[in-house]
This record gives sequence, structure tokens and C-alpha cells, in this order.
Amino acid sequence: MADDLALVCPEPEPKAPLVAHVPPLFASYNDRIRPLLDAINRIRNLMDMEESIHLPTIVVVGDQSSGKSSVLKSLAGINLPQGQGICTRVPLIMQLQNNPQADRPQLYLEFNSKVVPTEEDNIAKAINDATDKIAGYGKGVSNTPLTLVIKKYGIPDLTMVDLPGITRVPVHGQPESIYEQISEMIMEYIRPEESIILNVLSATVDFSTCESIRMSQMVDKRGRRTLAVITKADKAPEGLLEKVTADDVNTGLGFVCVRNRIGDETYEEARQEETNLFATHPLLCKIDKSIVGVPVLAQKLTQIQATITAKYLPEIVMKINNKLDANVAELKTMPKNLSSVEDAVMAFVEIMGSAKESLRRVLLRGEIDEYLDKDDMYCTARLAKMLNQYYDELQSGWENSLTTNFLLEEMEVLEEFEGIGLPDFLPRTAFLILLQRKVKGISSNLPSFVARIWDYIEGVVIRALMRYSNNYPQLQSSARRAASNLISKMKGKTLNRMTKIVEMEKLNDYTCNPEYLSERNRLTQQQDYFLRSYNSWNSISLEGIGSVRTVHLWYHNQQLLRQAFDLTTRMIPYWKIVLRRFVDSLALHLRFIVQNLVDKEMEKEIRGEWTGRGIKRMMEETPEVAEKREELNRSIKQLRESVEVVVKFMDWIATDGDGND
Repeated sequence: MADDLALVCPEPEPKAPLVAHVPPLFASYNDRIRPLLDAINRIRNLMDMEESIHLPTIVVVGDQSSGKSSVLKSLAGINLPQGQGICTRVPLIMQLQNNPQADRPQLYLEFNSKVVPTEEDNIAKAINDATDKIAGYGKGVSNTPLTLVIKKYGIPDLTMVDLPGITRVPVHGQPESIYEQISEMIMEYIRPEESIILNVLSATVDFSTCESIRMSQMVDKRGRRTLAVITKADKAPEGLLEKVTADDVNTGLGFVCVRNRIGDETYEEARQEETNLFATHPLLCKIDKSIVGVPVLAQKLTQIQATITAKYLPEIVMKINNKLDANVAELKTMPKNLSSVEDAVMAFVEIMGSAKESLRRVLLRGEIDEYLDKDDMYCTARLAKMLNQYYDELQSGWENSLTTNFLLEEMEVLEEFEGIGLPDFLPRTAFLILLQRKVKGISSNLPSFVARIWDYIEGVVIRALMRYSNNYPQLQSSARRAASNLISKMKGKTLNRMTKIVEMEKLNDYTCNPEYLSERNRLTQQQDYFLRSYNSWNSISLEGIGSVRTVHLWYHNQQLLRQAFDLTTRMIPYWKIVLRRFVDSLALHLRFIVQNLVDKEMEKEIRGEWTGRGIKRMMEETPEVAEKREELNRSIKQLRESVEVVVKFMDWIATDGDGND
């Protein structure tokens, strides 16, 4: 048996004396990757997670008790929090920097916009204290990151994110949804294509059953960005070679088997023990030396990190510039911060100027480009349609009465005002009385139409005012109230104006329109035909009038019918002119008064709301707007600083970087 084992592995050599801890990579390689990693870390520190710009990141995941913290401790060479249950309760961003010139390690924590220096012997407690401040005292988790910066000789240049270990069963003090919270956090970090997944697996379990493997396969089906680290190889060496050779869990970046520090071993002793284990163990020595040991893991991670960072750097630059341009554009659209009365007045004047110009476009010029998706703002078309409908309503009401009760009203008026005179003479009083009755019909539905048309204008005015004062609730309230008051006044003016026109139409029968005589002559030519035919049919058709009923006329005096027909031939063309004149006057009045409203009255009415309140108070913005402006300014500052970082790195590439080739 002993001979068989000798054939498998060489005789163990005496343990070599412990040597000083050396960097896992050549210093020249570190010198070349360090500026690139510094640039990414600088951008990472500058930007909030809200910027949605994913940076190349090594994300460390693993089931609870998989040995994840021990792997990180081996890479960093420091003691991290360890114990039963969840030790990592927030995303821990570990920035490792090899620093050969440092006399002693430099460590500090960054969280909640604070930088807290600490000592190597105290780092575990410092992390726990910072975690309690972020996630609260207890065993709950939080997605707010904690950054640990370690500058120390002999460690790899790496930036990694350590996430809470996956647990399905909450322990005492943990919320029932602890699994969902941790899963959601892990998925958020491993989902971006820029993330490298460092999956920590224990050799003591079946890899395919690990929850961390299941999660990584959900976002990285082909395993192109997944590297597996196998811990506790010394506790379960049987079949480990077959596991890493078969790769049933599809880790495209391969496996690295490690032995973590045990008990009171120093990190140098642990490294030596690891070397001896994979060199002499009868089963573990068969594993290829290119995939065993913490130094190999550090080198792989550093190379992977450099590759992924270089690959995505141009895309990151593009995303930063796009986000910067978008934020600057959005900030320009926001209202200015009003710090004085003068600023408030200027802002008010600007808002009113924009609102008035908008109303001139939609109400007076018929330009709809500002409201293409809102057909109720096609104002000139809407107003013209309303006026045309109003004219049609007036016209159709009169025409219906004309055809069904043909000549009845005319004969009634003639009989009432019959007097001593020639039989073929038509009294002017009869025409005026008939005209007054018809004009009175206009008066009855005038108020409802005026109300309808001004209600529409009020809606348009208020919409424009609300749009341009959107960030000032006090101004909006005042503007809405002022607009309603002003529209009420305008409505009264329109009603008074048109009522006067109605009264004028009652008093006079005049037109210079040549259509009156032309149409009257055409109608008069049908008089003889009408008098010959009216008592032969139930209805007859007259040009310019239509089909009229005549049964009710059969037994009336023909002389009276002749006069009534003559009166109708005068009233029909004249009434058409009256209706057109009335609606045209209404249209001209509306255009005039709306223009006056937009150019003068609206701003004057809103300014009247200042009384007792003051312009500055009226122009107070919402807390949401103030917060949004602050967020945009902060984001723009961060993005610009990030651009500067990239530019400096590019300058380094163009000068010092080439010298290291």
C-alpha cells in the first residue's frame, strides 16, 4: 500500500522554513493594472447606485457556512467578522491594494458619507459596528453598501463585493423574509453582464445542490463569467478531482481549490500548509497545480478583473457621458432656485411669458405642435366648430318652423296690424314685429352658448398656466383662482356685448349685403306659382325654402296669403343675414377679448393675487422639486468627476502606461 501511494505522490519534503508573505503576482503586473483599478474604484466611490451604471465587479456569493469569509480573509490577509449565522449583513465592497512602500497596513471604512480609519487588529469589530449603523442592531440585512479599503504589502490588487451568505431558514432575530431579501440583493449584483461571479462552494457538499450555483446559473447560463472556489478540500478530498474535472455545474472560468487558515495559524503558516496539502495528499496531489492555492486564486481574479475592466471601459465612458448629458438637459428644464424677491419676479415673468405665448399659439394662431397628442387643445378649430354649430342650431330651428307652419306667423302679424291703407301695401311695423320675435329667440339660448364656449376657453387657459407653473404649487393655486375669476368676468362681458347686439337687431332692419335683393327676387318669382298651387296639394316645394305644408292655408283669404308670402320673401334672406351677422360679431368679439385676456388681463389678474402674500411666497417650489434639483446637481458633479478620472487614466495609458510594455 505504501508503495502504491509513493507512485501517486512524491515523498513529502521537510517543511520549508516560513518565509515572508509575497505578493501573489509580479509587481510589474500590479503596477500596470493598479491605475485601471484605481480609476474604476474612484468612479465606484463617486457614483450612487441610483445612476444605473454598472461597473466591472467581482461579486462573492456562497451558501451560508461555505467558507466565503475565510476565502476573503486569505486574500486580504486580515480578520473579517466570522461566527454562527449571517456574518455579512450588508454588501461589503473590499478594495485591496498592494502597497510595498507602506510601513504598516492602512485600513479605513466608508459608509453613510463618512470615512472611518481603523486598525488591523480592530477591523472585525469596526465592520460589525458599521454594519449595525447601516442595517440596524440585530440580524437583519440591508442593501446599503459598506466599503473597506485595505492598503497593505503582499495582497493582490482586487476589488470584490462580499454579499450575505444564502440561508433558507431564518434563525431567531431574523425576519421571515430573510431568504427573499438576500436573494434579491444577490441577484441585483450578479445580474449585470459586467459582474464576475466568484462562487464559493464547500467540498463537503454536492455542488449542484448549492443555492448559490442555482442563482448564478439563472443569470449566467453558460458560466462565462463564473469562477468557483472550492473550500474545505482537506475535509472532503474523496471525489474532489472528479468534481472539478467533470464541471457538472458549468463554471466557464473554472475552479480553484484552496485550504483556508485553521485556528491560530498565521497567514504565512496557512499558505505553507496549503502548499504541502496539495503537494503531498494522496488524492489532492492529483489536482492540477494550476487550479490550487490562494495565490493561484488571487492571480486568476486579478487577471479576470483586468480583462473585464478593459473590455467594458469604453462602454462605461459612453454610459457616463450619456447619463451626464441627460442630467444636464433635465436640470436645464427645471426651474431656477429662487433665493430672492428679484429671482421670484423674474421667474414669474418667465412663466407668464411662456404661458401667454402658448395661449397665443393655440387660441389665436391655431398652432398645435405643443399639444399634438391632445386634440382638445386644437383651439381655433374647436372654437370655429362651436360657432358653426351654434349658427346651424339657430338656422335649423327657424327652418323647421318655416316649413311646418308656413305663413301662419306672418298672417297673424298682418291681421294684428291691419289698418287703413292700400290693399297691396305691406306695413313696415309688421316686418319689425316679426323680426323682433325671431331675434328674441336668439336671446333665449345665448347665455348657455356663451357659458359653453367660455368654459372651454377657461379649460385651455388653466391647462397652459398649470403646465408652465408646474413646479410652484402656490402659484398654481393663485393662477387657477385668478383664471376662473377672469373668465367669469369675460363671460359677463361677452353676454353683455351680444345682448346689446340683439337689442340693436330688434330696432333696425338694415343691410347693405347685395345677397338680400338677389335672394328676395328669386323667392318673389315663385309667388304666382304658390298662389295657384297651395290649395291643390298638401305640400309644395319652393326653391330656396324647401317643401312646405299648405293644408292649413286652404281656407285663408288669398290677398292675406299674398301679403304673408311677400313678408316671408323679405324675412327669409334678411334673417339669414341677421344670423350670420350675429355669429360673425360673436366670433370677432371672442377673438378680440381672448387676445386682450392673453396679452394683458391674465397676468394682471394673477398679479392681483400677490396682495398680502408676496411674490416670493407665491413662487415657493415643492420639496420634491428642490430635492430633485439637489439630486441632479450631485449626480452631475459625480459624473463629471468620473469623467475626469477616466481622462486621467487615458492620459496615463498614453504616457506612462506604454512605458511598462
